[in-house]
Amino acid sequence: MAQDPRALLQKADKQSANAGSGFSLFGGRGEKYEAAAELYVQAANAFRMQKAGKEAGQCFEKAAALQSQKLSEPDDAANTLTEAFKSYRKDEPEDAARCLEQAINHYTMKGNFRRAATHKQNLAELYEVELGDQKRAAEAYETAAGWYENDNAEALANKLFLKLADLCALESDYYKAVSHYEKVAKSSINNNLMKWSVKEYLLKAGICHLCTGDMVATNRALESYRDLDPSFSQTREHQLLSDLVEAVEEGDQEKFADKLFQFDQMSKLDKWKTTLLLRVKESIEEKGEDFS
Repeated sequence: MAQDPRALLQKADKQSANAGSGFSLFGGRGEKYEAAAELYVQAANAFRMQKAGKEAGQCFEKAAALQSQKLSEPDDAANTLTEAFKSYRKDEPEDAARCLEQAINHYTMKGNFRRAATHKQNLAELYEVELGDQKRAAEAYETAAGWYENDNAEALANKLFLKLADLCALESDYYKAVSHYEKVAKSSINNNLMKWSVKEYLLKAGICHLCTGDMVATNRALESYRDLDPSFSQTREHQLLSDLVEAVEEGDQEKFADKLFQFDQMSKLDKWKTTLLLRVKESIEEKGEDFS
């Protein structure tokens, strides 16, 4: 039979209070705090069993406070705070973020950047998915990617740089998005596992260029992409970008839509691409209205 989490919590509070009161002649105070921390963890897991995430998170935080402040065990406290993050994540995402940030700070202070990067990535996903905060998500992805890169984990860094680029583009920060797509394309071109994805990265960079409305810079970028990857000029992605540039320069919205339709018949355009390409299509409409 599962233990009653509230009874365990009461017991933990009592144990913690007893440890902090009175004079301990035989130095048993540390053991009492340790027992209290263990009881808080037990209470947290019992709350978890009942799917009471908020209460579980609060108990983990109490345990972490004892571990860091009374027991001088910062490593244990950081691990416990990551458990608090997991408990809070669904119902109390801001509390989850606060706890994980504390754990991340501990890992960076110790120089454990690989572990910090993994948790920073989890934090970025929480900002993006649970909180819908694209700005904080982008900042966290960028930090995590930088830490992975410094730790020579290029594949992990590139995955996050691509995620960051996607978010930047959706937030209309096109030049920053372009720089990250191009960075990953350049680092992937000589990698046998990654080089087949280069055309996708260059397509996304090209779409971002189209969004800026600067066709001179877009054509220059396409030229640099052909230099980077000579096989790119033979791809459907390159043909699409060339056709779209032409349609934009001609102010031909119908041609733009037709070229997209043809491409979509062969390679389904995902939500990210359709969102950005719709912006480009609308800008053609606006230009037409300006001249009418």
